[in-house]
Amino acid sequence: MYKPFLLLFFLMLSLPATQVSAQDTASDSLESVEYEASPVLFYEDTLFFIRTKFGPYSAEERAKNQSERLNLLTEDEAFDTAKINIIEDELSAEILHGDLVLASITTLDAKLLGKDKNELAQEYATAIKDSYVKNHGEKSLIKNLIRTGIILGILIVLLILVKYINKGFNSLINFILRKWRNYFRGIKIKNIEVLSAKKEERLLFVIMRILKVILIFTLIYLSLPIAFSIFPATKGLSSILLNYVISPLKSIGISFFGYIPEMIMILIACSIAYYLVKGINLISAEVANGNLSIPGFYPEWAKPTFNLVKMLVIAFTFIVIFPYLPGSDSPAFQGVSVFLGLLISLGSSSAISNIIAGLVIIYMRAFKLGDRVKIGETTGDVIEKTMLVTRLRTIKNEEVTIPNASILNGRTINYSAEANGPGLILHTTITIGYDVEWRQVHELLIGAALKTDMVLKEPKPFVLQTSLDDFYVSYQINAYTATPEKAAQIYSELHSLIQDAFNEAGVEIMSPHFRAARDGNPLAVPPSYLPEGYVPPSFKIKSSAENQEQKP
Repeated sequence: MYKPFLLLFFLMLSLPATQVSAQDTASDSLESVEYEASPVLFYEDTLFFIRTKFGPYSAEERAKNQSERLNLLTEDEAFDTAKINIIEDELSAEILHGDLVLASITTLDAKLLGKDKNELAQEYATAIKDSYVKNHGEKSLIKNLIRTGIILGILIVLLILVKYINKGFNSLINFILRKWRNYFRGIKIKNIEVLSAKKEERLLFVIMRILKVILIFTLIYLSLPIAFSIFPATKGLSSILLNYVISPLKSIGISFFGYIPEMIMILIACSIAYYLVKGINLISAEVANGNLSIPGFYPEWAKPTFNLVKMLVIAFTFIVIFPYLPGSDSPAFQGVSVFLGLLISLGSSSAISNIIAGLVIIYMRAFKLGDRVKIGETTGDVIEKTMLVTRLRTIKNEEVTIPNASILNGRTINYSAEANGPGLILHTTITIGYDVEWRQVHELLIGAALKTDMVLKEPKPFVLQTSLDDFYVSYQINAYTATPEKAAQIYSELHSLIQDAFNEAGVEIMSPHFRAARDGNPLAVPPSYLPEGYVPPSFKIKSSAENQEQKP
C-alpha cells in the first residue's frame, strides 16, 4: 500500500535534475542551431524579426500574425498608443493593445539577442509607437480622401440609377399602353361594371409608381450601409442598417427551409385528397349519366353524394394537415379557431337542421329537378335543390323558396312521379240532373277528354259517379297525362270542351236546384224510363180572387 507514495516521492526528488538537464540541453541547442529571421511589418516598415517558434506556430507564422493584428487596428482606426502595455510571465513578455495581444517575446527570443525578454518587449513596443506616429498622419489623409471619393462615387451612381429608373418606368408604362391598350376593357361581373377602362389605366399608373418608389427606396436604403461602412466611425450604423434587412430575411429563410418537411407532408396530403376527389367525381359523373349502374343507388343521388363525400374528404384532409400548418400550435391561432367554432355552432343551428333535412330529402327521392310538386300550399316546378332550401316556380312565374326543414316536416305531393309510367290522372267534377241519361253523360265527358291536347288516349279516360245528391248526380271525369307541368292548360281546355260537348247534345250542366221557374210536374228521370203515353200533370194556378172566395 506504500508503493504509490514512494514512487511519487522519488519523482519529486528527480524533478530539479530534469529541469537543469533541459536547460542545459536548450543552451547547447542555442549554440548549435541557426535560426531564420521573419520580419514583422507595420506601415510597410520592418519593426523587428522573429527567429524562434512558439508552441505550434513557426517563426514565419508568428511574424505574419503579429503584422496582421497591427495592420487591422490601423485599418479600423482603433489604434491608440496609450493603450499599449506589457505583461510579463515566466514564459514570455506580451505586448498588448487593450486586451488584444500584438506580440509575444519568449525567453528564447531574448536569449538569441542576448537581452532580457522584458527589455526586448520594451524596445519592440517603442518601435511600434514610433512607426505609428511617423506614418499615421500621411496614411489617414490619403485614406480619408479615398473614402470621400468613394462616397461621392456612390452618390453619383445612385443619382444616375434613380434618373434612369424614372425614365425606365415611364417608358415601360407607355410601352404597355401602346402594346396592350386594347386589353383594357374594364372589369364586369354580370352587368355590374366594377372597373372601367380608364380606371384600369389609372390603376396601372398607380401600381407602376408604387413599384418605382419601392425600388428607389430599396436602392437608397442599400447604399446607406455601403456609405457608412467606408468610415470606421460609422461602421456600427452600417451593421445596424443591414441587420434591419438581413435579420428578417434570414429569419424568413431559416423558417422556410425548416418548414420544408411540413410543407412536403401538406403537399402529399393535399395531392392525395385532390386525386381522390377527382376519382370520386369521375365515378359520380358516370353514375349520373347512366354509364355505371350500382344496385340500389339511383342516378339522381350521384351529385349530392359526390358533394357530401368531397366535403368529408376535405374536412379529413384539413384535420390531417392542421398540425403541420405554421402557427397552428400558437395560443392566438388556437384561440381564433375556438372562437370561430363557437360562432358557427351558435349561429348555424337552423342551417344544420336544414342541411340534415336536405340530405334526408335527397335520399328519400321525394322529388327531383323539373318535377311538378305541391309543398304545403305552394304548387310549382322544382327549379333548384340545395342543402339548405328548395326553390319552386309556380304557374304564375313566381319563385318560392322553401326551407328544407319545412319540407321534411310537412306534406309533399309529386305530380311528376308517374309521368314516365301510366301518367298522372287529372280529374274534374260536374253535376247533372237526374233527368239526363247517365250513359250519355259518360259518353260526353269521355269524348271531351279524348279531344283535349296532352291527354293520353291509352289508358282511356273514365268517369266516376261520386255521389247521388238530392237534386243531381256528381260525375267525375278522369284522364291520364304525361305532362303534369301543363296541368293548368289541360284543365282549361278540358273544361271548355266539356261545355261544347254538352251544349251540342242539348244537356244542361246547371244543377236543378239552381233553375228558376221550372215545371216540376214531370218526373225527373230520363225519357227512356217513362211509360208509353205518359202525360205530365198540368199546373194548378189560382188567382188571388179565388183564394179570397175559398176563405170562410
